[in-house]
Amino acid sequence: MGFFGYIVLMVVGMIISGAAAFWVRSSYKKYSKQMSASGLTGAQTARMILDRNNLSNVRVEPVAGQLTDHYDPRSKTVRLSEGNFGQNSIAAVSVAAHEVGHAIQDATGYVPMKLRSGLFPVVNFAGQLWFPLFFLAFIMGIGTATGQFFVQLAAIAFLGILAFHVVTLPVEINASTRAYGLLTRYGILSHNEAGGTKRVLTAAAFTYIAAALTALLTLLYLFFLSQSE
Repeated sequence: MGFFGYIVLMVVGMIISGAAAFWVRSSYKKYSKQMSASGLTGAQTARMILDRNNLSNVRVEPVAGQLTDHYDPRSKTVRLSEGNFGQNSIAAVSVAAHEVGHAIQDATGYVPMKLRSGLFPVVNFAGQLWFPLFFLAFIMGIGTATGQFFVQLAAIAFLGILAFHVVTLPVEINASTRAYGLLTRYGILSHNEAGGTKRVLTAAAFTYIAAALTALLTLLYLFFLSQSE
């Protein structure tokens, strides 16, 4: 196995991630061309939902780039990419509602979101640590006791990264479920239009599934190396 096995793993991960990214962009492109009957832009949609959920303290701001939309829990701000901020497409209001879903999670103390926030410093540290440990294992020799020790440390560090990806899944899926319900409940999208919401947000959710799967494969690879002699 060795580095060749890691290269194979990287290629598999790139294929999975590439397929997920293609699905997201093709779905987004399709529904960004379909305007919603309500005429509300992404920014107006976000503001309406926030106000109806007593979250007038949460700001809505544009951010540069495409698909750079996110919710910042520190500043209590929903940031929408410039296209989604000003457009009234099905894709724009769907993404806006999804990000507002995160704001509602934050306001209601949604446990998986709290866990993910708590894992941020852990995953940042683990992300910087695991590969140098993995590299040192090969320098020392995988078959040696020292090499095995470094591989095991790399696996322990990477476990934090996998935990972050696993916790992220319910956070994102729940935000998308909330988005669909809010858009139809408030009449922002009809049930037919909201079918596009499901397609856009399902594609986006797959990117998180792909990331978690790639992380799992990496951890299994490290575990296999740690058992080899």
